Amino acid sequence: MEQKRIRKYVFGPVPSRRLGRSLGVDLVPYKTCSYDCIYCQLGRTTHKTTEIRGYVPLDDLLAQVRQKLIEIPRPDYITLSGSGEPTLHSGMKDIIAGIKNMTDIPVAVLTNGSLFWMDEVLDAVRKADLIVPSLDGGDEAMFQRINRPHPDISFEKMIKGLQSLRTHYSGAIWLEVFLVGGISDNPDAVAKMKVLTDRIVPEFIQLNTAIRTPAEDFVRSVGRETMEAMRNVFGDRCEVVADYDKIHERREFHSTRDDILETLQRRPCTIDDLANGLSLHRNEVIKYVQELRDKKMIRMEKRGDKVLYLRIGNNIKNSI
Repeated sequence: MEQKRIRKYVFGPVPSRRLGRSLGVDLVPYKTCSYDCIYCQLGRTTHKTTEIRGYVPLDDLLAQVRQKLIEIPRPDYITLSGSGEPTLHSGMKDIIAGIKNMTDIPVAVLTNGSLFWMDEVLDAVRKADLIVPSLDGGDEAMFQRINRPHPDISFEKMIKGLQSLRTHYSGAIWLEVFLVGGISDNPDAVAKMKVLTDRIVPEFIQLNTAIRTPAEDFVRSVGRETMEAMRNVFGDRCEVVADYDKIHERREFHSTRDDILETLQRRPCTIDDLANGLSLHRNEVIKYVQELRDKKMIRMEKRGDKVLYLRIGNNIKNSI
């Protein structure tokens, strides 16, 4: 009898320019989200929703966090994020409390910021140490163009939610402002977002742009010099966090890339094949695969309804 595969809810630690070594906790199924952002590195949203419910079992998730903390060096943050929008999980409040009962590692919530107009979502995140929401446009038209939100979410509702978060949440808010080349990186678009950041009043503003492969082919990255110029618009609280320096290429993470390369040298694999075969979370595999494709060390090939990845060349040791 085939053994039932256990779903992994915990991944990493992964390197983060903002959060150091971050242990990720995945609260929703793959691409279950309130947005369908054009720049998302995980691809297009397959289940766009604003339904708050228990998408994954709380007890199993907390058990995996506890076990992972035994196995690894202490991470800098435990980050609630993953494959979609984490605030969609109805057990968020209990998940944060459960993690805090087992460790004093700070808990961060990495969110698109779309649901804070809901009282239950505001209440659920109160005990988090850090919330990192996103702001990607300064008006309704830009919001619809970049975020492609669920019909329940208007631009004004989202903004009022972020203002409510500032009023009702006593922890730190680091607001990510994501710029898309040729769309939202112009002075007028940035000026509109500056007005909104003044209303939201985060501790820090973090400018980001598309570095890895986005959901849509037309999405372009914004160059470092332009990002630095835009940083000046937002003032002293703002920093550029785009991973131009490729933090995922640190030597401590080479072994995982080697494992992926060795597997693909033996046979073509899908993302799920690699995740299951190497006991990695799907999100981790996607990041490594994108990096290896950028280095032209692997290639993608479509066969029927499957997307397979194949190794290019043979010399693994000298390829990184």
